[in-house]
Amino acid sequence: MKGLAFSSLRVGKKYRLTNFGESSEFIVERMVGREDFEIKDLYTLERCRLKDLFKFGKGKDFEIREMD
Repeated sequence: MKGLAFSSLRVGKKYRLTNFGESSEFIVERMVGREDFEIKDLYTLERCRLKDLFKFGKGKDFEIREMD
């Protein structure tokens, strides 16, 4: 796995997740449990849990990067 670890994610910061060739950009709104977060998509403004973005598995290109 490349990029940041889940323990490095911070509330209020923006991130880009890449998985199976698709990208999602989101802001972390709050921490839920030890390794899950409530997030808000920066384009659709939908709210969901981070684990929902990769609930069908992690591809070889799985990566989380912080955005400026």
